[in-house]
Amino acid sequence: MLSGTTRAAGVIGTPIRHSLSPAIFNAAFEAAGLDWAYLAFEVPEGAAGLALAGMRALGIEGLSVTMPHKAAVLDGLDHVSPDAEALGAVNCITRRGGELHGDNTDGAGFLDALRIDEGIDLADRRVAVVGAGGAGRAVARALGGAGVGSLTVINRSPAAAARAVELAGPGASVGAPGDVAHADLVVNATPLGMGVLVSTAGEHEPLPVDVDLLQPSAVLVDLIYHPAVTPLLAAGRARGLRTVNGLGMLIHQAAHAFRHWTNEDPPLEAMSAAAVAGLGAAHRA
Repeated sequence: MLSGTTRAAGVIGTPIRHSLSPAIFNAAFEAAGLDWAYLAFEVPEGAAGLALAGMRALGIEGLSVTMPHKAAVLDGLDHVSPDAEALGAVNCITRRGGELHGDNTDGAGFLDALRIDEGIDLADRRVAVVGAGGAGRAVARALGGAGVGSLTVINRSPAAAARAVELAGPGASVGAPGDVAHADLVVNATPLGMGVLVSTAGEHEPLPVDVDLLQPSAVLVDLIYHPAVTPLLAAGRARGLRTVNGLGMLIHQAAHAFRHWTNEDPPLEAMSAAAVAGLGAAHRA
């Protein structure tokens, strides 16, 4: 029950009403027995600084940050983690006393989803990341520090791929689409598959990865979580590949934020159940 001592957290972005974060975090707070509440705040583009001022003035304990504010909040923070600084993007803000600390938990959430949920050992794995936008850069940086055997970034823009490779560090390289044939783990970090893959001419858009090139033992990951089975994952399953969607990454990046804000271990089962229920409700709608 909300009271005068309830501590507040939330997410800022636009559009934001579709966000699963309120369901995930409020389920986590309840499961952990914490007197906290989490809300979605619609913050228009260009108003990130005002949102941070409101966070300071209202004593909001933590904010999740989504598009289009991940870069815009940087200038309004007192401290920024090395990951967030390198990526130029913040997705988690924690109030510590009178100061605001920014972090990027996407990469750590991705690694946890593979290791904890899927039991995948990344050591010496040959990995291909397709896409070099914000998600692709975060994943590439995380994989670069995870002991993989090799990392190839594939992107339509070689310059963007080179930036992701720079973030990943030694052992990473810019690749071509055909390089997925040599990978043990292939990650789609493009938005292809998030919506209806049909062009205005009525033609289906191409898949971001040619699954026919993949080894039978390869693991195929799509960072998209809605729909739960994207066209890419459906094609991978048809070939008998092991497939993973992006829901685990969403839950685990939130788990890192929960730990930052509360200094408590996140109740992962409750968070996962809330996310699955929220996706089911969105699908029915």
